[in-house]
Amino acid sequence: MPHPKRKISKSRRDKRRTHDKAPLPTLTTCKTTGAIHLPHRAYTVDGNVYYNGKLLIEKAAVA
Repeated sequence: MPHPKRKISKSRRDKRRTHDKAPLPTLTTCKTTGAIHLPHRAYTVDGNVYYNGKLLIEKAAVA
């Protein structure tokens, strides 16, 4: 197996790794509930499930 002939410095190694970070996810705020969520995904607020500002599944009342 080939091995490096010279030690790669920390500076050179870190320059190569600058682009390896994970990007921050884009978040949106719902105009109806004010909740912050990922776009194009369903999200929950107080047990209710919303999508695109509309109520999809309402939390069942416990008697």
